[in-house]
Amino acid sequence: QVQLEESGGGLVQAGGSLRLSCTASGRTFSIYDMAWFRQAPGKEREFVAAIHWRSGSTSYVDSVKGRFTISRDNAKNAVYLQMNSVKPEATAVYYCAAGRSGSYFTRTFDSWGQGTRVTVSS
Repeated sequence: QVQLEESGGGLVQAGGSLRLSCTASGRTFSIYDMAWFRQAPGKEREFVAAIHWRSGSTSYVDSVKGRFTISRDNAKNAVYLQMNSVKPEATAVYYCAAGRSGSYFTRTFDSWGQGTRVTVSS
């Protein structure tokens, strides 16, 4: 497993942008599929975006397609979530996740960060 730490959350106005970062410990970051999940108040945690460890392929939940972008920098052991044109419904705690053995496809991850809170004001 890897240790994950998110940063970059905060308050943003609807229509604005925010960039979340997640840094990982360990020397094997590059072989992990990485993802972002979020949990809004009173709701279950949901998948937001993922990036494949080797191909760099990305996938997104439909509600963020075209507005959010997941990326990674293996040299920095980091994964990012660029959030553009944010909407109030994006208000949530965002979690970074890491996994192997097909996590990108199954959306099942076994290492999680503590989360960073994003609040979108209308």
